[in-house]
Amino acid sequence: MKNLILCVLTALLLFVPTATYSQAPVQKDISAWKKEAEKGDAHAQLAVGAMYVTGKGVRQNYTEALKWFRLSAAQGNAEAQFMIGVMYDSGKGIKRDDAEALRWHLKAAEQGSAGAQLLIGMRYKEGRGVNRDYGEALKWYHLSAAQGNGNAQFDLGLMYDKGEGVRQDYGEAQKWYRMSAAQGNAKAQYNIGLMYDKGEGVRQDYAEAQKWYRLSAAQGNSNAQLNLGLMYDLGHGVQQDYEEALKWYRLAAEQGNAKAQYNLGLMYAEGQGVSQDMRTAKEWFGKACDNQLQAGCDAYRKLNEQED
Repeated sequence: MKNLILCVLTALLLFVPTATYSQAPVQKDISAWKKEAEKGDAHAQLAVGAMYVTGKGVRQNYTEALKWFRLSAAQGNAEAQFMIGVMYDSGKGIKRDDAEALRWHLKAAEQGSAGAQLLIGMRYKEGRGVNRDYGEALKWYHLSAAQGNGNAQFDLGLMYDKGEGVRQDYGEAQKWYRMSAAQGNAKAQYNIGLMYDKGEGVRQDYAEAQKWYRLSAAQGNSNAQLNLGLMYDLGHGVQQDYEEALKWYRLAAEQGNAKAQYNLGLMYAEGQGVSQDMRTAKEWFGKACDNQLQAGCDAYRKLNEQED
């Protein structure tokens, strides 16, 4: 949840309160927004708070941001309520407080804030600050997903995929994954690829798996990159191509994917797609070991023994 909250704060760099303004924030400086905010305009107060969060046009100041969000929230602005909850959740500008975060997110969610509904769902799924309750998580995810929130759609798909709080249903999982994937969610794209790769809920289809893995891998998903490497390494649905496998393994390995690091080490050790290089193989095995992959530790130790 922490990463998502930080992403929410970062997303405000693109913040544009359009409800009553034809002029976007980029066309106004902080003083212009403050004049309207000081007159009590809730949307301007939200805009000023957003500028202080992002440091756009003003020095970043979370405490000042919170002040303006509170003024806007007091007038019932759902997005301001949502942001106060995010700040309590992240500990930005105020001491972290799960109970206060939930209270503000409930206020926003009851007004239809899809972001707040998502975060409440995540809280109940993880049991973070509340007793874990999959039923509550599903309820809030459904509300957010119905408004088109791609992250909520993905999390719903995951719950149906894993059978968390519901009967396992691959068809329902795929439905929600596809909605999320259509919005560019790399994790959803990867999971659809995985279902085709394994034949879970769909007929096994390596070509479809590869298509979805590529979409996800292009966005930097290391697991998708790893699985593309495996497909080329083993010749699953594609002509076996060690050089192509090496390329995808390397992309994933450089992101710290332990399995990719181990597989890359194997390719250097065996001279597949690259000149045999035991020193480089050992380096990648060592990195895999550092990332808690036992096979990497075993391979690293074996090479050490061979050197002795």
